[in-house]
Amino acid sequence: MNPVLHLSVGRESATDVNTFINTRGVELRGMIDYKVGFYSFIGENQMVNPSYVRDYRINNLTVPGEGFWKGYEENGVDFFTARGYISFDATKHINMQFGHDRFTVGNGHRSMILSDFSPAYLFFKINTKVWKFNYTNLFTQMTADVFGNPSGLTGSSRYPDKYMALHHLSLNIGKKLNIGVFESVIFSNPDSLGNNSFELKYLNPVIFYRAIEQQNGSSDNVLIGADFKWLPMKKVSIYGQLVFDEFLLDNLREGDGWWGNKWGAQLGGEYVDAFGISNLDLQGEVNISRPYTYSHDTPFGSYSNYRQSLAHPLGANFTEFVGVARFQPINRLNITAKLILASYGEDGEGQNFGRNILLDNTTRESDFGNDIGQGIDTNLTFADLTVSYQLKHNFFI
Repeated sequence: MNPVLHLSVGRESATDVNTFINTRGVELRGMIDYKVGFYSFIGENQMVNPSYVRDYRINNLTVPGEGFWKGYEENGVDFFTARGYISFDATKHINMQFGHDRFTVGNGHRSMILSDFSPAYLFFKINTKVWKFNYTNLFTQMTADVFGNPSGLTGSSRYPDKYMALHHLSLNIGKKLNIGVFESVIFSNPDSLGNNSFELKYLNPVIFYRAIEQQNGSSDNVLIGADFKWLPMKKVSIYGQLVFDEFLLDNLREGDGWWGNKWGAQLGGEYVDAFGISNLDLQGEVNISRPYTYSHDTPFGSYSNYRQSLAHPLGANFTEFVGVARFQPINRLNITAKLILASYGEDGEGQNFGRNILLDNTTRESDFGNDIGQGIDTNLTFADLTVSYQLKHNFFI
């Protein structure tokens, strides 16, 4: 059992606002009978963010990475964080987990398949490792929408549910190449009383989700794709992801910009002990997404949880470059530099050019002639330098 304390103070020059983070909590992990492991994290938080995060909260009614929140003083938020799960080995090759947490799939700084950007959710996970295969099944219950205003969310009624089922199969080919394929489906099936229920057909851990989705009338949102990691030489790795939300090969060949050709891609690399300098690691990646990717015609089908993206924080309709340098010149001292350059098409008032995955994609501006970056041309530059020193075990400044 460990106490958790995260205190931070700062100043934003653009708005003359004092920023801060005040987190107090506890982290607990253990094992019962050497068979069942458990983990829990509980934290109480007050926070004042920089203006770009406050703008995100006002526009989306959510705090990035967090769930229910209330307003705190003039510019801040107050929220409670809770994550926890149990884990046990069903067999020598099969591990199962059940709890409330979030996950990421991939090797990059971002993930176009599943990232940890949204808040934690209820999950049941099965991980099977046999020979050179690694097979993951993930079944979740998520939040389709929230209600509130810029001063906080309302907690007087139940938020609507939706569900996700995902499976990812990866294979090691030799010692230098790993390739994987994945499929996920977002769904919600209202019953006669309007309550949302889990579609039991998606519990099958080895079936093709798209076949079930079509059999049900194609009302759900299925994503398919692949990823890889390759070690072309010592200390160098290349990785990538390709995600298809929807596409037609004929339209893709014609290059007519059909809105339904929705896909995202990632290509990146990492260089460990770069240029022979010990503990200097460099990473760079490019992420792109077509307009309307991850969106659907209802909030119950968009690739989101708690009004936050399950994949890339920018949603869709963007091109992004990420560069990260990590250096440990001496023990206990870590330096991380990060540069993010992004270009995306923003939606104007009453418009839907495909960036906001929460918008109903039937409100799209055009069926054809859609290109990455369409809409209000917007450029983003984000630079960050962090120096961290470990004063004593598990205590960082």
